[in-house]
Amino acid sequence: MNARAGIVVTGTEVLSGRVSDRNGPWLAERLRELGVDLAYTTVVGDRPEDMLEALRFMASQGLDLLVTSGGLGPTADDLTAEVVGGFQGREMQLDEALSQRIAEIVRPLMKRWPNIDPEAIAQANRKQATVPVGASVLEPVGTAPGLVVGPTEPGGPTVVVLPGPPRELQPMWANAVEEPALKAALVNATVYEQRTLRMFGIPESEIAETLRVAEREGLELARLEVTTCLKRAEVEVVTRYEPDAAADYEAFARLIAERHADTLFSADGRTVDQVVAALLQGEGGRPARTVATAESCTGGLLAARLTELAGSSEYVRGAIVAYSNDVKIAAAGVAPELIERHGAVSGEVAEALAAGARTR
Repeated sequence: MNARAGIVVTGTEVLSGRVSDRNGPWLAERLRELGVDLAYTTVVGDRPEDMLEALRFMASQGLDLLVTSGGLGPTADDLTAEVVGGFQGREMQLDEALSQRIAEIVRPLMKRWPNIDPEAIAQANRKQATVPVGASVLEPVGTAPGLVVGPTEPGGPTVVVLPGPPRELQPMWANAVEEPALKAALVNATVYEQRTLRMFGIPESEIAETLRVAEREGLELARLEVTTCLKRAEVEVVTRYEPDAAADYEAFARLIAERHADTLFSADGRTVDQVVAALLQGEGGRPARTVATAESCTGGLLAARLTELAGSSEYVRGAIVAYSNDVKIAAAGVAPELIERHGAVSGEVAEALAAGARTR
């Protein structure tokens, strides 16, 4: 059986919806890259008994690896390390070297708050440096160390304990995957290929019909794990398969290309934003182009999408958000009589806005 994993995202702020979970999806993708089947993602609050119950449930399902995020801070409700230690049957112990390392990280920060209680800081350091006996400590990115806690009983899961802030969790993951206990848990991991096709302007039901056509035409789909998802009006077709099923995937991809040639815009997984960026940068021998936007009802959404990608300053010149008629006239040079004649929401005014953006 292939290696299987579960993710436990902790934090009442995430459970209540006040903060969106960015760690679960990110970790799911990293596990996929390692060839691990993700069985569960669970979000729990800060109550230790809820976290423990989630870990016990996943262990009862025979999972090889559990990954937690959050609950490693210095405050009283940050109890993940203690809960995981109890779950794995390990006592907690102060790691003096780790305590000193955290103190070194905190020392420059204390200069900003001269009235802070040094003893309170020292206690917080010791709390974060108290870890399960035998755990591997992952170097802090902020002040919170991560942990890899192996099982004390044969067949039990390894638990990877990571901090909640994504800017700390993500770089720490690279160190976690090198730990022997984690590698041992993933000894049965299978390497998968994953490919993504993207289409625009069709419903998911069209892809469902294509899958039925594939079966009628005798294409081998049993070894392909195909999922579809609608995002930003793009239909995303994600296919996962073992390397020796590559020919099956290629046959399926050809059928998609034949049946949806007028809507398929990406055969390599790139989003429409990324495809547009590549075209503006001169992909395929085309001349490089620059772009500027003038928007009204969309309120800058187009400019925001164009500038979301790294390197967009090479081709995005600027943007005008001309929501009111006065700004359309003053900032984009739209003639008042054009608005009077055709209305602000019209093809003629949109064309004038575009012309204004080009000349300014």
